[in-house]
Amino acid sequence: MVAKISIGNSLYGALSYNGEKINKERGRVLDTNKIFNDGSGTVDIRRAYEDFMRWIPTSSRTERPMMHISLNPHPDDRLSDTDFTRLAHDYMQMMGFADMPYLIVKHEDIDRHHVHIVALRVGTDGRCISDRNNFYKNKKVCRELEQKYGLKVAGREKITPDMPIRKIDPDGDLKRQVANTVKMVGMRYKFQTLGEYNAILSLYNVKCEPADGRVNGREYHGLVYFVTDDDGKVIANPFKASRLGKFAGREAIEGRFGRAKEKIDPAPTKRAVAGVLAGATGKDDFV
Repeated sequence: MVAKISIGNSLYGALSYNGEKINKERGRVLDTNKIFNDGSGTVDIRRAYEDFMRWIPTSSRTERPMMHISLNPHPDDRLSDTDFTRLAHDYMQMMGFADMPYLIVKHEDIDRHHVHIVALRVGTDGRCISDRNNFYKNKKVCRELEQKYGLKVAGREKITPDMPIRKIDPDGDLKRQVANTVKMVGMRYKFQTLGEYNAILSLYNVKCEPADGRVNGREYHGLVYFVTDDDGKVIANPFKASRLGKFAGREAIEGRFGRAKEKIDPAPTKRAVAGVLAGATGKDDFV
């Protein structure tokens, strides 16, 4: 089992993300802790948000008061809703989060069913739960839960430069595929501009666009990634670079632009293009 912990400041955003899965009948609430649950499997996002906020003291100055956790068993594991619920509660208990308010949502939008947990990391005393040892503790807890529930060991897929890059499968796990594609393109290709970057990504039905704006009075400059069809038409909701990994972020990509300029020699390409252009009868012939 792989458990991923994201720490952030957008509690409402995390609830909305899970609520969207439920509204599309691709997920349902399994259980909650210290948060109202009517047992219907659905969630009133605004009420849930208000319930969570009641547990955060006004004296708290924590900028990132919430956690968004996903528990991902191996694709071959088949767990019932009861098993998933127990697994989630056991995970929160073993990680030291049992006393925190949290909500458990099962996602069924891909073949590999999994659960998301939205939780607070700020106690009623205003103190924040330290995440100092979460990485090592998380791995240990996952191994123990695999043994307890008879689950297969599901490690993260290791990406190597020689792995084949394939077009996005619309019926698969889009987030994982986009993340893997972006990571492998960055390992294998050199590009100096966003246009060059998109020219490569388009081979695999991915598109990248800048996202600039202001949130809570602060400017942000990021990237978002889209899944497209063979004609370049967007076919799914975009993914923020922050959801894919640091390697997909604006700072990382612009860093690659700078490093590529020192390594790319355009002369061979210019010669090849000039030779073809001289004998082309039109655009289609040239292409």
